[in-house]
Amino acid sequence: MKAQYAILRFAKYKGPTVSRIEAHNERTKENYASNPDIKTELSKHNFHPVIPDGKYRDISNRIIREAGCRVRKDSVTTVEVLITASPEFFEKKSRKEVKDFFDYAMEFMKSKQREDTYISAVVHVDEKTPHMHLCFVPITSDGRLSAKEIIGNKKRLTQWQDEFWSYMVKKYPDFERGESASLTGRTHIPPRLFKQAARLTRQ
Repeated sequence: MKAQYAILRFAKYKGPTVSRIEAHNERTKENYASNPDIKTELSKHNFHPVIPDGKYRDISNRIIREAGCRVRKDSVTTVEVLITASPEFFEKKSRKEVKDFFDYAMEFMKSKQREDTYISAVVHVDEKTPHMHLCFVPITSDGRLSAKEIIGNKKRLTQWQDEFWSYMVKKYPDFERGESASLTGRTHIPPRLFKQAARLTRQ
């Protein structure tokens, strides 16, 4: 039996670039020629832990405006979190069990990032491996726009990974802990899973 890992990855977007991910996340197209993994007949089973109330960029701009944040031309205005697990973890899982996994992961994110900064959270079950895209505006607890402070450098990212694993393993004890990137210089997860997560992020 292959080792199973919980996976957490971040991507940053500036200004209008957030619109690029909206069509994929919200399944607004009829066809996805660039992504043959999507089984559109299963898209009806995708679900939203957080339902967007408009276009991603409009929501992001509104949240920033209401928070009174200063925005520079190069400011990161949206962070996307990809949450998933090893494909083996989801084998033979019922829809309820899959939903429970992502509901549990959402509680971790809510403990780390203010819910009023969320743009959307959607779980895709119409691809090979179920995964969640959570988008939020990187506003700090004291009301500043700062992806750097929230996501941070390599050390901070390792802290995110460590805390995520520590949280997830309480409910899912079969998850193995990857080697610390701060010690090895490598990712927490094996190359095949890292490539899978990178592909999902690109999509």
